[in-house]
Amino acid sequence: MIRRGLPGGSFKPITEEGIQMMHLNVMRVIEEVGFQVHSDNGLDLFRRAGALVDDEKRLVRLPTEKAMELIEMAPSEITLCGQEEKHDLHLGGTRVYAGTGGTALNIFRQATGEKTPATLDDLRCIAKLVDHLDNIHFFLLPTYPNDLPIEQVDINRFFAGLDNTSKHVMGGLYTMDGLKQVIKMAEIIAGSADSLRQRPIISMIACTISPLKIDKEYGDFMIAIARSGIPVVCPAEPLCGATSPVTLAGNILMQTVDSLMGVMLTQLASPGTPVILGSVATSTDLSNFNYLAGSVEMGLINAGGAQMAQFYQLPFYSTGGMTDAKVVDAQSGYESAITGLLNALAGANYIHDAAGLMEFALTACYEKYVVDNEILGMVMRAVQGIEVNEETMAFDLIKEVGPGGNFVSAKHTRRFMRDQHYQPALSDRNSRGDWEAGGAKKTWERAAARVDDILAKDGYSLPVDIRARVLSEIKGIVES
Repeated sequence: MIRRGLPGGSFKPITEEGIQMMHLNVMRVIEEVGFQVHSDNGLDLFRRAGALVDDEKRLVRLPTEKAMELIEMAPSEITLCGQEEKHDLHLGGTRVYAGTGGTALNIFRQATGEKTPATLDDLRCIAKLVDHLDNIHFFLLPTYPNDLPIEQVDINRFFAGLDNTSKHVMGGLYTMDGLKQVIKMAEIIAGSADSLRQRPIISMIACTISPLKIDKEYGDFMIAIARSGIPVVCPAEPLCGATSPVTLAGNILMQTVDSLMGVMLTQLASPGTPVILGSVATSTDLSNFNYLAGSVEMGLINAGGAQMAQFYQLPFYSTGGMTDAKVVDAQSGYESAITGLLNALAGANYIHDAAGLMEFALTACYEKYVVDNEILGMVMRAVQGIEVNEETMAFDLIKEVGPGGNFVSAKHTRRFMRDQHYQPALSDRNSRGDWEAGGAKKTWERAAARVDDILAKDGYSLPVDIRARVLSEIKGIVES
């Protein structure tokens, strides 16, 4: 049974009173402190909207009423589409999906212990792998192809995704020309410009900078993406004690303001733009204030961010499922599980970085995608919760079986066994004797076998005629 889009929201680390206090201070920051906008077009849009603008400092301040007016222009529900409808993501409320992410620079090979620079071929292989892993719901481009010049990176990253998985593809951009080329390619694949807007098979990321800054390049990207009609995420990455206050509440406040800056800019550029509030917020190592990816505090911060997104009635892109471990070991499992679970139970809509990453998000690992697919299956079962009704309580069956009986052969057992219990594809549940007879394989070894099996098979690819047209009309694509 594939579990996706289930409603979360049972975990609420911030009280209702705390949410109201947080909102009050979010608005105070926007109105009293303000934020920098280094995009000339962005600064002009805020000025024309009636914001108070200090041109010398490039500082923008907005009264609460105007800020809320812009925030409320953004849609509360967004659908990110797959090339197959079964992969559509209906973001909003507390519905939960989880997938990849990162832009990792390296690939770790667990069998050899070798770490090498990620290549375009790695990205293709990971896309193919993810296409076969049912608990990974979307493909956010997870690695950087070190073998390409920067002017070819955007088009080749998105093509590698779209040509190897039918799941929704999201990614960041490096150049304005790349942005335009990617949209043109997606229009060809979707069938037309209108078809792409009606069923967006791609979405894009344009970050804000913590604390309180929209830089020139990303500001221009936000405006261009919004005016193109493509869904956009505006994530921020405040780090406790470094680019945000050290407290978790202070970090969530900073993250919310930073991302809302992007939300407001997209609505000024094109009212009604499908935009997603975003967080890559995390804690830091208190001994040196370095970035951490697998701390429990990251899970709590992003869970709190999900509550703030629900307050503003905006879809939420959160971060969970990463690890600071350097290999596929116990640490990589428990850190990924805890942060992913906290996000999901809080009802974060689009949990990115939830599969494949390790070592502070610098490195991706093929085997870890398979391990994380197993973790996410368990996470989504937790989100499903416990349904209590007359059928699931099974009083009549208990009465029928009575003392000393059993339920093995009951129709009720056959009916509910798969829905009620997650069936692992990777975990070993055999006796020790059977496990030893099967080679006593460790988790990563079983995952490696699954990787080899998937990559040996034929995978998804674009229809031949569409693929040929893309290669003919879009320059700079490196064929596999």
